Amino acid sequence: MSDILVIKIGGTEGVDFDRLCKEIAGLVKAGKQIVVVHGGSKDANQLGEAVGYPPKFLTSPDGYTSRYTDAKTLEIFSMAVKGKVNMLLVSKLQQAGINAFGLSGLDGRFMVAQRKKALQSVENGKRKIIRDDFSGKIEQVNPAIIHWLLSQNITPVIAPMAASTEGEGLNVDADRAAAMVAAALQAADLLLFTAIKGLYRSFPDESTWIPKLKESELESAMQFAEGRMKKKVMGAQEALAAGVKRVAIADGSVENPIANAMAGNATWIGG
Repeated sequence: MSDILVIKIGGTEGVDFDRLCKEIAGLVKAGKQIVVVHGGSKDANQLGEAVGYPPKFLTSPDGYTSRYTDAKTLEIFSMAVKGKVNMLLVSKLQQAGINAFGLSGLDGRFMVAQRKKALQSVENGKRKIIRDDFSGKIEQVNPAIIHWLLSQNITPVIAPMAASTEGEGLNVDADRAAAMVAAALQAADLLLFTAIKGLYRSFPDESTWIPKLKESELESAMQFAEGRMKKKVMGAQEALAAGVKRVAIADGSVENPIANAMAGNATWIGG
């Protein structure tokens, strides 16, 4: 088990990049090795709207939502996530006084995924088969690049794209990418930052917030996790199964979000 901390910064509305980058920089200056993985859904949606190609989302028979990523959407997604969000986070970390390096899983074939050649989507109660989607499920993470960057006191900032087995660029889920990165680095902790305090049994009822979950309880948690939260629960499940000790779903909108999560103000899973 390594002392590396993997932090996933969600791309949803409300997550405070400035607060997270400032705190990450402080921890790195104190000697902590941190790897950042990020999303970018909000920016990808906004760019799609701006260029007249608004996003479309698919809902699987199991209730999971994902971005429909045809060739045009992949271009928009990569411009927003790698071209904008990744550069923005690297810049904020540099301004906070640490050296950071932006990359995606496509660079150096750092993350290799199996392209989903046929997806099932439920629309108006009917199942459809989607065959032109450029998304994938990560099958391999090659951590040598990350270890080298960390050895040079450089903080990696990873965008959620991967190389297909044929070398194509693919959109991959950022929460599950963070889980795979944490597993490959043998990280003890994975923090998944979003804009709420964690998992709720009945969102948004604050009284139903869940401070702790056992790994064995994650399957049942899938029943009340809503929307994008399902992917976070799945990411936590995959990270723990691959050897990560603890996963937190935490609020990235508050002051000192990392310290706040470490103090217990998050949904901690495993441990």
